[in-house]
Amino acid sequence: MKLLSELKVKLNYNEEDIFCAIKKKYNIFREEIVEFEIIKESLDARKKPNVFIVLQVAAVLKSENKFKNLIDIEVDHLGIEVAKCENYLGDRPVIIGFGPSGMFAGLTLALAGLRPIILEQGKPVDERQVDVDEFWKNRKLNKFSNVQFGEGGAGTFSDGKLTSNISNSYTKKCINEFILAGAPKEIFYEYTPHIGSDKLKCVVKNIREKIISLGGEVLFNTHFDSYETVNQKISCVISTDLALNKPIKIFTSSLILAVGHSAIETYKLLNANKVLMRQKPFALGVRIEQSQEEINFAQFGSRDKNLPAANYKLAVHLPNGRSVFTFCMCPGGEVVASSSEEGTVVTNGMSKFARDGKNANSAVLVNVVPSDFGSDDVLAGAEFQRKYEKLAFELGGRNYNAPAETVKDFLNEEKNPTLNGGEFEINSTYLPNITIADLSKCLPDFIAESLRLALPQFNKKINGFASDNNLLIGVESRSSAPVQIDRDENLMTKTIGLFVAGEGAGFAGGITSSAADGIKCAEKVIDYLTK
Repeated sequence: MKLLSELKVKLNYNEEDIFCAIKKKYNIFREEIVEFEIIKESLDARKKPNVFIVLQVAAVLKSENKFKNLIDIEVDHLGIEVAKCENYLGDRPVIIGFGPSGMFAGLTLALAGLRPIILEQGKPVDERQVDVDEFWKNRKLNKFSNVQFGEGGAGTFSDGKLTSNISNSYTKKCINEFILAGAPKEIFYEYTPHIGSDKLKCVVKNIREKIISLGGEVLFNTHFDSYETVNQKISCVISTDLALNKPIKIFTSSLILAVGHSAIETYKLLNANKVLMRQKPFALGVRIEQSQEEINFAQFGSRDKNLPAANYKLAVHLPNGRSVFTFCMCPGGEVVASSSEEGTVVTNGMSKFARDGKNANSAVLVNVVPSDFGSDDVLAGAEFQRKYEKLAFELGGRNYNAPAETVKDFLNEEKNPTLNGGEFEINSTYLPNITIADLSKCLPDFIAESLRLALPQFNKKINGFASDNNLLIGVESRSSAPVQIDRDENLMTKTIGLFVAGEGAGFAGGITSSAADGIKCAEKVIDYLTK
Protein backbone atom coordinates (compact mmCIF):
# COMPACT_ATOMS: atom_id res chain seq x y z
CA MET A 1 0.00 0.00 0.00
CA LYS A 2 1.09 3.58 -0.63
CA LEU A 3 0.86 6.46 1.81
CA LEU A 4 -1.13 9.47 0.61
CA SER A 5 -0.90 12.32 3.10
CA GLU A 6 -1.98 15.96 3.58
CA LEU A 7 -5.35 15.38 1.91
CA LYS A 8 -7.59 18.34 2.75
CA VAL A 9 -11.34 17.64 2.88
CA LYS A 10 -14.40 19.38 4.29
CA LEU A 11 -15.77 18.57 7.75
CA ASN A 12 -18.55 16.27 6.60
CA TYR A 13 -16.48 14.62 3.91
CA ASN A 14 -17.47 11.54 1.95
CA GLU A 15 -15.69 9.06 -0.28
CA GLU A 16 -16.02 11.30 -3.34
CA ASP A 17 -14.31 14.14 -1.45
CA ILE A 18 -11.36 11.85 -0.71
CA PHE A 19 -11.00 10.83 -4.37
CA CYS A 20 -11.03 14.50 -5.36
CA ALA A 21 -8.38 15.35 -2.75
CA ILE A 22 -6.14 12.51 -3.98
CA LYS A 23 -6.45 13.71 -7.58
CA LYS A 24 -5.68 17.31 -6.58
CA LYS A 25 -2.65 16.43 -4.45
CA TYR A 26 -1.15 13.49 -6.36
CA ASN A 27 -2.82 13.57 -9.78
CA ILE A 28 -4.00 10.02 -9.19
CA PHE A 29 -7.34 9.33 -10.84
CA ARG A 30 -10.14 7.35 -9.23
CA GLU A 31 -9.83 4.46 -11.71
CA GLU A 32 -6.18 3.98 -10.68
CA ILE A 33 -7.14 3.27 -7.06
CA VAL A 34 -8.03 -0.33 -6.24
CA GLU A 35 -8.91 0.41 -2.62
CA PHE A 36 -7.98 2.76 0.19
CA GLU A 37 -8.50 3.29 3.88
CA ILE A 38 -8.11 6.25 6.21
CA ILE A 39 -5.28 5.77 8.70
CA LYS A 40 -5.14 9.20 10.32
CA GLU A 41 -7.48 12.14 10.63
CA SER A 42 -6.58 15.63 11.90
CA LEU A 43 -8.60 18.78 12.32
CA ASP A 44 -7.07 22.09 11.18
CA ALA A 45 -8.68 25.12 12.83
CA ARG A 46 -5.73 27.50 12.55
CA LYS A 47 -7.56 29.86 10.18
CA LYS A 48 -10.95 30.26 11.81
CA PRO A 49 -13.66 29.93 10.65
CA ASN A 50 -12.10 28.01 7.75
CA VAL A 51 -11.97 24.64 9.48
CA PHE A 52 -11.17 21.49 7.57
CA ILE A 53 -10.00 17.89 7.98
CA VAL A 54 -6.57 16.61 6.94
CA LEU A 55 -6.32 12.91 6.12
CA GLN A 56 -3.64 10.31 5.68
CA VAL A 57 -4.75 7.44 3.48
CA ALA A 58 -3.24 4.06 2.65
CA ALA A 59 -4.09 3.06 -0.91
CA VAL A 60 -3.62 0.06 -3.18
CA LEU A 61 -2.89 1.34 -6.68
CA LYS A 62 -3.27 -0.56 -9.95
CA SER A 63 0.23 0.39 -11.03
CA GLU A 64 2.50 0.55 -8.00
CA ASN A 65 5.56 1.06 -10.25
CA LYS A 66 4.01 4.16 -11.76
CA PHE A 67 3.92 5.70 -8.29
CA LYS A 68 7.08 4.14 -6.84
CA ASN A 69 8.16 7.52 -5.47
CA LEU A 70 5.36 7.26 -2.90
CA ILE A 71 6.11 5.83 0.55
CA ASP A 72 5.18 2.18 1.13
CA ILE A 73 3.10 1.51 4.22
CA GLU A 74 1.64 -1.52 5.97
CA VAL A 75 -1.55 -1.17 8.00
CA ASP A 76 -2.00 -3.52 10.95
CA HIS A 77 -5.52 -4.36 12.10
CA LEU A 78 -4.51 -7.38 14.15
CA GLY A 79 -5.31 -7.64 17.82
CA ILE A 80 -3.14 -9.17 20.55
CA GLU A 81 -0.73 -11.77 19.23
CA VAL A 82 0.72 -14.25 21.69
CA ALA A 83 2.04 -17.78 21.28
CA LYS A 84 -0.25 -20.55 22.49
CA CYS A 85 1.20 -22.50 25.40
CA GLU A 86 0.34 -25.96 24.17
CA ASN A 87 -0.28 -28.66 26.79
CA TYR A 88 0.10 -26.21 29.69
CA LEU A 89 -0.76 -28.04 32.94
CA GLY A 90 0.32 -25.49 35.54
CA ASP A 91 -1.64 -23.22 37.88
CA ARG A 92 -4.30 -20.96 36.49
CA PRO A 93 -3.17 -17.34 36.96
CA VAL A 94 -5.48 -15.09 38.99
CA ILE A 95 -6.20 -11.43 38.18
CA ILE A 96 -7.78 -8.93 40.57
CA GLY A 97 -9.83 -6.28 38.79
CA PHE A 98 -11.67 -6.18 35.47
CA GLY A 99 -10.83 -2.68 34.37
CA PRO A 100 -8.70 -2.07 31.25
CA SER A 101 -5.47 -3.53 32.67
CA GLY A 102 -7.15 -6.61 34.16
CA MET A 103 -9.30 -7.12 31.09
CA PHE A 104 -6.41 -7.02 28.64
CA ALA A 105 -4.15 -9.05 30.91
CA GLY A 106 -6.93 -11.64 31.08
CA LEU A 107 -7.43 -11.61 27.32
CA THR A 108 -3.70 -12.06 26.69
CA LEU A 109 -3.46 -14.98 29.14
CA ALA A 110 -6.60 -16.56 27.68
CA LEU A 111 -5.20 -16.29 24.14
CA ALA A 112 -2.07 -18.05 25.41
CA GLY A 113 -4.21 -20.91 26.72
CA LEU A 114 -3.57 -20.27 30.45
CA ARG A 115 -7.30 -20.03 31.38
CA PRO A 116 -7.06 -17.07 33.81
CA ILE A 117 -9.46 -16.52 36.70
CA ILE A 118 -10.46 -12.88 37.06
CA LEU A 119 -12.01 -11.57 40.29
CA GLU A 120 -14.04 -8.34 40.23
CA GLN A 121 -15.79 -7.00 43.32
CA GLY A 122 -18.27 -5.05 41.19
CA LYS A 123 -21.04 -6.36 39.00
CA PRO A 124 -21.39 -7.11 35.29
CA VAL A 125 -21.87 -3.88 33.38
CA ASP A 126 -25.67 -4.09 32.96
CA GLU A 127 -26.23 -4.77 36.67
CA ARG A 128 -23.61 -2.17 37.50
CA GLN A 129 -25.56 0.41 35.50
CA VAL A 130 -28.58 -0.27 37.75
CA ASP A 131 -26.45 0.40 40.84
CA VAL A 132 -25.03 3.58 39.33
CA ASP A 133 -28.50 4.85 38.40
CA GLU A 134 -29.71 4.10 41.93
CA PHE A 135 -26.93 6.30 43.27
CA TRP A 136 -27.40 9.12 40.78
CA LYS A 137 -31.19 9.21 41.13
CA ASN A 138 -31.85 8.02 44.67
CA ARG A 139 -28.54 8.70 46.46
CA LYS A 140 -28.04 5.03 47.44
CA LEU A 141 -24.37 4.10 47.09
CA ASN A 142 -23.21 0.53 46.59
CA LYS A 143 -19.58 0.66 47.74
CA PHE A 144 -18.69 -2.47 45.74
CA SER A 145 -20.50 -1.61 42.48
CA ASN A 146 -20.40 2.01 41.36
CA VAL A 147 -18.72 4.40 38.92
CA GLN A 148 -15.27 3.35 40.16
CA PHE A 149 -15.79 -0.40 40.61
CA GLY A 150 -17.30 -3.00 38.29
CA GLU A 151 -16.93 -4.47 34.83
CA GLY A 152 -14.79 -2.21 32.65
CA GLY A 153 -13.42 -0.17 35.56
CA ALA A 154 -13.82 3.58 36.00
CA GLY A 155 -13.41 4.11 32.25
CA THR A 156 -16.82 2.54 31.57
CA PHE A 157 -18.44 5.70 32.90
CA SER A 158 -16.25 8.21 31.09
CA ASP A 159 -15.83 9.43 27.55
CA GLY A 160 -14.11 6.19 26.66
CA LYS A 161 -11.08 8.23 25.57
CA LEU A 162 -8.32 6.27 23.87
CA THR A 163 -5.75 9.04 23.70
CA SER A 164 -2.34 8.26 25.12
CA ASN A 165 0.99 10.04 25.37
CA ILE A 166 2.59 6.80 24.20
CA SER A 167 2.16 5.37 20.71
CA ASN A 168 3.60 1.91 20.20
CA SER A 169 2.65 -1.58 19.11
CA TYR A 170 0.89 -2.22 22.44
CA THR A 171 -1.43 0.77 22.21
CA LYS A 172 -2.21 -0.08 18.58
CA LYS A 173 -3.10 -3.65 19.55
CA CYS A 174 -5.44 -2.28 22.22
CA ILE A 175 -7.23 -0.09 19.67
CA ASN A 176 -7.57 -3.05 17.31
CA GLU A 177 -8.97 -5.28 20.06
CA PHE A 178 -11.57 -2.66 20.92
CA ILE A 179 -12.64 -2.57 17.26
CA LEU A 180 -12.78 -6.37 17.12
CA ALA A 181 -15.05 -6.19 20.18
CA GLY A 182 -17.47 -3.82 18.47
CA ALA A 183 -16.05 -0.34 19.04
CA PRO A 184 -16.56 2.17 16.18
CA LYS A 185 -13.97 1.67 13.43
CA GLU A 186 -13.29 5.40 13.45
CA ILE A 187 -11.19 5.04 16.61
CA PHE A 188 -8.42 3.62 14.42
CA TYR A 189 -7.77 7.00 12.80
CA GLU A 190 -9.65 9.76 14.66
CA TYR A 191 -7.66 12.69 16.05
CA THR A 192 -9.45 12.37 19.41
CA PRO A 193 -10.49 8.70 19.46
CA HIS A 194 -13.23 7.79 21.90
CA ILE A 195 -15.72 4.97 22.25
CA GLY A 196 -18.32 6.75 24.37
CA SER A 197 -19.89 5.41 27.55
CA ASP A 198 -22.95 4.15 25.69
CA LYS A 199 -20.94 1.95 23.31
CA LEU A 200 -18.23 0.99 25.79
CA LYS A 201 -20.67 -1.14 27.79
CA CYS A 202 -21.18 -3.50 24.83
CA VAL A 203 -17.46 -3.56 24.05
CA VAL A 204 -16.42 -4.69 27.54
CA LYS A 205 -19.08 -7.42 27.52
CA ASN A 206 -17.77 -8.72 24.21
CA ILE A 207 -14.20 -8.83 25.53
CA ARG A 208 -15.44 -10.71 28.61
CA GLU A 209 -17.21 -13.25 26.39
CA LYS A 210 -14.05 -13.70 24.32
CA ILE A 211 -12.03 -14.44 27.47
CA ILE A 212 -14.62 -16.98 28.60
CA SER A 213 -14.74 -18.63 25.15
CA LEU A 214 -10.97 -19.15 25.41
CA GLY A 215 -11.26 -20.94 28.76
CA GLY A 216 -10.97 -17.96 31.12
CA GLU A 217 -13.34 -17.22 33.96
CA VAL A 218 -14.69 -13.93 35.32
CA LEU A 219 -16.13 -13.96 38.85
CA PHE A 220 -18.14 -10.83 39.60
CA ASN A 221 -19.38 -9.82 43.08
CA THR A 222 -16.14 -11.32 44.38
CA HIS A 223 -14.16 -9.24 46.85
CA PHE A 224 -10.39 -9.72 47.04
CA ASP A 225 -9.52 -10.17 50.71
CA SER A 226 -5.91 -11.31 50.85
CA TYR A 227 -3.30 -13.73 49.59
CA GLU A 228 -1.01 -16.30 51.17
CA THR A 229 2.62 -17.07 50.50
CA VAL A 230 4.97 -20.00 51.03
CA ASN A 231 8.66 -19.14 51.13
CA GLN A 232 7.82 -15.63 49.90
CA LYS A 233 6.03 -17.04 46.87
CA ILE A 234 2.32 -16.59 46.09
CA SER A 235 0.44 -19.76 47.01
CA CYS A 236 -3.24 -18.82 47.07
CA VAL A 237 -5.80 -16.00 46.83
CA ILE A 238 -8.51 -15.49 49.43
CA SER A 239 -11.75 -13.76 48.46
CA THR A 240 -15.43 -13.52 49.35
CA ASP A 241 -18.49 -14.16 47.20
CA LEU A 242 -20.45 -11.03 48.13
CA ALA A 243 -23.81 -12.40 46.94
CA LEU A 244 -23.55 -15.54 49.08
CA ASN A 245 -21.21 -14.14 51.76
CA LYS A 246 -19.11 -17.22 51.11
CA PRO A 247 -15.29 -17.43 51.32
CA ILE A 248 -13.38 -18.57 48.21
CA LYS A 249 -9.82 -19.87 48.19
CA ILE A 250 -7.99 -20.27 44.90
CA PHE A 251 -4.59 -21.94 44.83
CA THR A 252 -2.23 -20.30 42.37
CA SER A 253 1.41 -19.35 41.94
CA SER A 254 0.75 -16.12 40.02
CA LEU A 255 -1.41 -13.15 40.96
CA ILE A 256 -1.85 -9.92 38.98
CA LEU A 257 -3.17 -6.94 40.91
CA ALA A 258 -4.87 -4.87 38.20
CA VAL A 259 -6.86 -2.70 40.57
CA GLY A 260 -7.84 0.90 39.84
CA HIS A 261 -6.56 4.07 41.45
CA SER A 262 -9.35 4.02 44.04
CA ALA A 263 -8.52 0.61 45.55
CA ILE A 264 -7.66 1.95 49.01
CA GLU A 265 -8.33 -1.40 50.70
CA THR A 266 -5.80 -3.12 48.45
CA TYR A 267 -3.19 -0.48 49.24
CA LYS A 268 -3.75 -1.07 52.95
CA LEU A 269 -3.38 -4.84 52.49
CA LEU A 270 -0.13 -4.47 50.57
CA ASN A 271 1.22 -2.05 53.14
CA ALA A 272 0.37 -4.49 55.95
CA ASN A 273 2.13 -7.24 54.00
CA LYS A 274 5.21 -5.01 53.65
CA VAL A 275 5.00 -4.75 49.86
CA LEU A 276 7.15 -1.77 48.92
CA MET A 277 5.20 1.29 47.82
CA ARG A 278 6.03 4.97 47.63
CA GLN A 279 4.06 8.19 47.77
CA LYS A 280 3.24 9.53 44.33
CA PRO A 281 2.26 12.99 43.10
CA PHE A 282 -1.26 13.38 41.74
CA ALA A 283 -3.66 16.27 41.17
CA LEU A 284 -6.79 17.67 42.77
CA GLY A 285 -9.25 20.36 41.81
CA VAL A 286 -12.73 20.88 40.40
CA ARG A 287 -14.73 20.13 37.27
CA ILE A 288 -15.86 23.05 35.14
CA GLU A 289 -19.12 22.91 33.20
CA GLN A 290 -19.55 25.13 30.13
CA SER A 291 -21.72 25.71 27.08
CA GLN A 292 -20.50 23.39 24.30
CA GLU A 293 -21.74 25.87 21.70
CA GLU A 294 -19.56 28.60 23.16
CA ILE A 295 -16.53 26.30 23.31
CA ASN A 296 -17.15 25.38 19.66
CA PHE A 297 -17.30 29.05 18.68
CA ALA A 298 -14.12 29.85 20.60
CA GLN A 299 -12.24 26.93 19.03
CA PHE A 300 -13.61 27.05 15.49
CA GLY A 301 -14.81 30.64 15.05
CA SER A 302 -18.12 29.31 13.75
CA ARG A 303 -21.50 28.17 15.00
CA ASP A 304 -21.90 25.72 12.14
CA LYS A 305 -23.98 22.81 13.42
CA ASN A 306 -21.94 20.44 11.25
CA LEU A 307 -18.86 21.05 13.35
CA PRO A 308 -17.83 18.28 15.74
CA ALA A 309 -17.99 19.02 19.46
CA ALA A 310 -14.77 20.89 20.13
CA ASN A 311 -12.14 19.58 22.49
CA TYR A 312 -9.36 21.39 24.34
CA LYS A 313 -6.31 20.73 26.47
CA LEU A 314 -4.82 23.55 28.52
CA ALA A 315 -1.98 23.96 30.99
CA VAL A 316 -0.23 26.79 32.77
CA HIS A 317 2.73 27.04 35.13
CA LEU A 318 2.14 29.61 37.86
CA PRO A 319 4.51 31.93 39.74
CA ASN A 320 3.65 30.08 42.96
CA GLY A 321 5.34 26.97 41.54
CA ARG A 322 2.14 25.07 40.85
CA SER A 323 0.88 23.70 37.55
CA VAL A 324 -2.80 23.83 36.59
CA PHE A 325 -4.15 21.80 33.71
CA THR A 326 -7.36 20.49 32.19
CA PHE A 327 -7.92 16.76 32.25
CA CYS A 328 -10.50 14.31 30.86
CA MET A 329 -12.32 16.95 28.82
CA CYS A 330 -15.76 15.63 27.85
CA PRO A 331 -17.30 17.41 24.84
CA GLY A 332 -21.09 17.36 24.83
CA GLY A 333 -20.99 15.36 28.05
CA GLU A 334 -22.11 15.40 31.64
CA VAL A 335 -20.55 15.65 35.07
CA VAL A 336 -21.05 12.46 37.06
CA ALA A 337 -21.08 11.52 40.72
CA SER A 338 -18.22 9.06 41.17
CA SER A 339 -18.04 8.28 44.89
CA SER A 340 -16.93 4.82 45.91
CA GLU A 341 -16.98 5.43 49.67
CA GLU A 342 -19.86 6.51 51.83
CA GLY A 343 -19.74 10.09 53.05
CA THR A 344 -17.62 11.40 50.17
CA VAL A 345 -18.26 13.41 47.00
CA VAL A 346 -16.09 12.72 43.94
CA THR A 347 -16.75 14.13 40.48
CA ASN A 348 -15.80 12.90 37.02
CA GLY A 349 -16.90 13.47 33.44
CA MET A 350 -18.66 11.29 30.87
CA SER A 351 -19.73 11.56 27.22
CA LYS A 352 -21.69 9.35 24.88
CA PHE A 353 -20.25 8.50 21.48
CA ALA A 354 -22.29 11.22 19.74
CA ARG A 355 -21.03 13.90 22.15
CA ASP A 356 -24.26 15.74 21.45
CA GLY A 357 -25.06 17.15 24.90
CA LYS A 358 -25.46 20.91 25.43
CA ASN A 359 -22.63 21.19 27.95
CA ALA A 360 -18.90 20.66 27.85
CA ASN A 361 -17.01 19.75 30.99
CA SER A 362 -13.46 19.16 32.09
CA ALA A 363 -11.45 18.66 35.23
CA VAL A 364 -9.30 21.66 36.15
CA LEU A 365 -6.55 20.27 38.36
CA VAL A 366 -3.61 21.48 40.40
CA ASN A 367 -0.55 19.34 40.96
CA VAL A 368 -0.20 17.87 44.46
CA VAL A 369 3.18 16.60 45.64
CA PRO A 370 4.11 14.36 48.61
CA SER A 371 5.31 17.33 50.68
CA ASP A 372 1.67 18.53 50.65
CA PHE A 373 0.47 15.36 52.37
CA GLY A 374 1.72 16.34 55.81
CA SER A 375 3.00 12.85 56.61
CA ASP A 376 5.65 10.36 55.53
CA ASP A 377 3.15 7.50 55.71
CA VAL A 378 2.97 5.80 52.32
CA LEU A 379 -0.84 6.11 52.31
CA ALA A 380 -0.87 9.79 53.28
CA GLY A 381 -1.82 10.77 49.72
CA ALA A 382 -4.93 8.60 49.87
CA GLU A 383 -5.90 10.22 53.17
CA PHE A 384 -5.29 13.63 51.61
CA GLN A 385 -7.78 12.77 48.86
CA ARG A 386 -10.37 11.48 51.32
CA LYS A 387 -10.12 14.56 53.52
CA TYR A 388 -11.34 16.86 50.76
CA GLU A 389 -13.87 14.36 49.41
CA LYS A 390 -15.43 14.28 52.90
CA LEU A 391 -15.39 18.08 53.12
CA ALA A 392 -17.18 18.22 49.76
CA PHE A 393 -19.81 15.81 51.10
CA GLU A 394 -20.37 18.05 54.13
CA LEU A 395 -20.46 21.23 52.03
CA GLY A 396 -22.91 19.69 49.56
CA GLY A 397 -25.41 18.95 52.32
CA ARG A 398 -24.46 15.42 53.42
CA ASN A 399 -26.75 13.90 50.76
CA TYR A 400 -24.27 13.38 47.88
CA ASN A 401 -25.09 16.71 46.28
CA ALA A 402 -21.90 18.23 44.93
CA PRO A 403 -20.88 21.71 46.07
CA ALA A 404 -20.80 24.12 43.12
CA GLU A 405 -20.10 27.78 42.47
CA THR A 406 -20.10 30.11 39.48
CA VAL A 407 -16.70 31.12 38.16
CA LYS A 408 -17.48 34.76 38.96
CA ASP A 409 -18.23 34.08 42.63
CA PHE A 410 -15.24 31.78 42.99
CA LEU A 411 -12.83 34.33 41.51
CA ASN A 412 -14.33 37.08 43.67
CA GLU A 413 -14.01 34.86 46.78
CA GLU A 414 -17.71 35.35 47.47
CA LYS A 415 -18.60 33.99 50.91
CA ASN A 416 -22.32 33.70 50.09
CA PRO A 417 -22.37 32.54 46.46
CA THR A 418 -25.54 32.36 44.36
CA LEU A 419 -26.54 31.24 40.87
CA ASN A 420 -26.26 34.47 38.89
CA GLY A 421 -28.45 35.03 35.88
CA GLY A 422 -26.61 35.40 32.61
CA GLU A 423 -26.71 35.01 28.86
CA PHE A 424 -24.99 31.62 28.98
CA GLU A 425 -26.15 30.33 32.35
CA ILE A 426 -25.35 26.65 32.72
CA ASN A 427 -27.87 24.06 33.86
CA SER A 428 -25.68 21.46 35.50
CA THR A 429 -25.89 17.86 34.33
CA TYR A 430 -24.65 16.56 37.70
CA LEU A 431 -26.87 14.02 39.46
CA PRO A 432 -28.21 13.76 42.12
CA ASN A 433 -27.91 17.57 42.26
CA ILE A 434 -25.63 20.48 43.11
CA THR A 435 -25.61 22.75 46.15
CA ILE A 436 -24.35 26.30 45.68
CA ALA A 437 -21.56 26.81 48.19
CA ASP A 438 -18.17 28.42 48.80
CA LEU A 439 -15.87 25.88 47.10
CA SER A 440 -12.81 27.13 48.95
CA LYS A 441 -14.20 25.35 52.02
CA CYS A 442 -13.55 21.95 50.43
CA LEU A 443 -10.22 22.72 48.76
CA PRO A 444 -6.71 23.20 50.15
CA ASP A 445 -5.77 26.88 50.18
CA PHE A 446 -2.98 26.39 47.64
CA ILE A 447 -5.40 24.73 45.19
CA ALA A 448 -8.03 27.47 45.52
CA GLU A 449 -5.32 30.07 45.03
CA SER A 450 -3.88 28.29 42.00
CA LEU A 451 -7.28 27.87 40.36
CA ARG A 452 -7.99 31.58 40.82
CA LEU A 453 -4.69 32.41 39.13
CA ALA A 454 -5.16 29.92 36.28
CA LEU A 455 -8.80 30.41 35.27
CA PRO A 456 -8.32 33.95 33.85
CA GLN A 457 -5.27 32.71 31.90
CA PHE A 458 -7.27 29.82 30.44
CA ASN A 459 -10.00 32.28 29.49
CA LYS A 460 -7.45 34.25 27.45
CA LYS A 461 -6.51 31.08 25.57
CA ILE A 462 -10.13 30.04 24.98
CA ASN A 463 -12.58 32.93 25.15
CA GLY A 464 -15.51 31.86 27.31
CA PHE A 465 -13.67 29.05 29.08
CA ALA A 466 -14.12 30.83 32.41
CA SER A 467 -17.24 32.90 31.69
CA ASP A 468 -18.87 34.35 34.80
CA ASN A 469 -21.74 31.88 34.90
CA ASN A 470 -19.87 28.72 34.05
CA LEU A 471 -20.00 26.31 36.97
CA LEU A 472 -17.20 24.87 39.06
CA ILE A 473 -18.15 21.60 40.78
CA GLY A 474 -16.11 19.95 43.53
CA VAL A 475 -14.15 17.91 44.05
CA GLU A 476 -12.16 16.17 41.32
CA SER A 477 -9.69 14.00 43.22
CA ARG A 478 -9.25 10.68 41.41
CA SER A 479 -7.25 11.57 38.32
CA SER A 480 -4.46 9.13 39.24
CA ALA A 481 -3.20 6.86 42.00
CA PRO A 482 -1.76 8.37 45.20
CA VAL A 483 0.90 5.62 45.42
CA GLN A 484 3.23 3.68 43.17
CA ILE A 485 3.87 0.01 43.91
CA ASP A 486 7.47 -1.12 43.43
CA ARG A 487 7.92 -3.65 40.65
CA ASP A 488 10.98 -5.00 38.85
CA GLU A 489 11.71 -5.45 35.16
CA ASN A 490 9.36 -8.45 35.19
CA LEU A 491 6.56 -6.24 36.61
CA MET A 492 6.76 -8.33 39.81
CA THR A 493 7.02 -7.17 43.40
CA LYS A 494 9.50 -8.63 45.90
CA THR A 495 6.86 -11.28 46.59
CA ILE A 496 7.53 -13.90 43.94
CA GLY A 497 4.53 -14.39 41.70
CA LEU A 498 2.84 -11.12 42.74
CA PHE A 499 2.56 -8.86 39.68
CA VAL A 500 1.08 -5.35 39.53
CA ALA A 501 -0.31 -3.47 36.52
CA GLY A 502 -2.27 -0.45 35.43
CA GLU A 503 -3.47 2.74 37.07
CA GLY A 504 -3.72 1.33 40.57
CA ALA A 505 -0.09 0.31 40.48
CA GLY A 506 0.86 3.87 39.52
CA PHE A 507 2.23 2.97 36.08
CA ALA A 508 -0.55 4.07 33.72
CA GLY A 509 -3.11 6.80 33.20
CA GLY A 510 -6.22 6.26 31.12
CA ILE A 511 -7.82 3.38 29.26
CA THR A 512 -5.21 2.78 26.55
CA SER A 513 -2.08 2.95 28.69
CA SER A 514 -3.71 0.77 31.35
CA ALA A 515 -4.74 -1.83 28.79
CA ALA A 516 -1.24 -1.82 27.28
CA ASP A 517 0.30 -2.27 30.72
CA GLY A 518 -2.02 -5.22 31.28
CA ILE A 519 -0.80 -6.90 28.10
CA LYS A 520 2.84 -6.39 29.10
CA CYS A 521 2.17 -7.79 32.56
CA ALA A 522 0.44 -10.86 31.12
CA GLU A 523 3.43 -11.50 28.87
CA LYS A 524 5.67 -11.50 31.95
CA VAL A 525 3.32 -13.92 33.69
CA ILE A 526 3.44 -16.24 30.67
CA ASP A 527 7.25 -16.22 30.82
CA TYR A 528 7.14 -16.85 34.58
CA LEU A 529 4.75 -19.79 34.34
CA THR A 530 6.29 -21.46 31.30
CA LYS A 531 10.02 -20.92 31.71
